[in-house]
Amino acid sequence: MHTNIDFQGLRVAVTGGTSGLGLALVRQLAAKGAHVAFVARTAANVERVTAETGAYGIVADVGKKDDIYPIAMQVTANLGGLDVLINNASSLGPVPLALLADTDCEELEAALAVNLVGAFRLTKAVFGALAASAREGRGALVINISSDAAVNAYSGWGAYGASKAALAHLTAIWDEEAKPDGIRLLALDPGDMDTPLHALAVPDADPSTLKAPELAAVEIIEKMRDALSVRTGLMAGEQA
Repeated sequence: MHTNIDFQGLRVAVTGGTSGLGLALVRQLAAKGAHVAFVARTAANVERVTAETGAYGIVADVGKKDDIYPIAMQVTANLGGLDVLINNASSLGPVPLALLADTDCEELEAALAVNLVGAFRLTKAVFGALAASAREGRGALVINISSDAAVNAYSGWGAYGASKAALAHLTAIWDEEAKPDGIRLLALDPGDMDTPLHALAVPDADPSTLKAPELAAVEIIEKMRDALSVRTGLMAGEQA
């Protein structure tokens, strides 16, 4: 199925694009010739990654409602549309991790604001651009980065796990609903990675036991390729 997709010129947006998995995705997609826009909160980091990769950097916070439409407008204006959205930005909630009974309501809200509501809002804001891409036969895909904490009950991971579980189910429902528009939505678990987020959560973890984000990015890009190949193949069949 791989022969249908050429990453050259593919229009991709990545949230949380200056560290960990997001940075690895921006680097690899840009190296493959994709047109990439990425979002992160810290201006200095955005400038650094822009200079390194040539991708279009946006300083914004997906957890803030007022930032969503400016993000969507900058992405679509600078890429000339959108083929793939990767909702990668994530919040742990309380740091250090805490039992739910010791988690402040505001900490739970913060995790939901980024991991669930932010991904929902941004997907909704670019839905029309994705539908247009599907109509053009380019394929249209949303990848929401999930976690095994979405399905396994890990003590101390309540805010993060609950938000990722909700995101996974939202993804499955939206994938069903978006079929008439030609848009696929996937929730992917990249595994435990050696990232700043994981170091915040488990500071004593041995990095050698964790997956490199570069490897996880390769795996996600392969799944992206497969999903887009299937979608464009179906579109070609419908038009024949």
